[in-house]
Amino acid sequence: MKNISICVGSSCHLKGSYKIIEMAKEFIANHNLEDKVTLGGAFCLGRCTDGVTIKIDDEIICGVCPENFQQIFEEKVLNA
Repeated sequence: MKNISICVGSSCHLKGSYKIIEMAKEFIANHNLEDKVTLGGAFCLGRCTDGVTIKIDDEIICGVCPENFQQIFEEKVLNA
């Protein structure tokens, strides 16, 4: 089971975390991973200046945006 947390703190929210959440939901559904991936929010992952921050299991990934989310998802979730 993979655990994905997406920061929804004020800085990440302003930088587009809602869009990343929507993309994550879509990717999880499109790959039928609802029973293999837990998606949640985090109020702060401590990297407020680095763009939208997500945590996949114990790995913090900064600077997530719509343009690089698919690559990150494929590398860290699908191919892990």
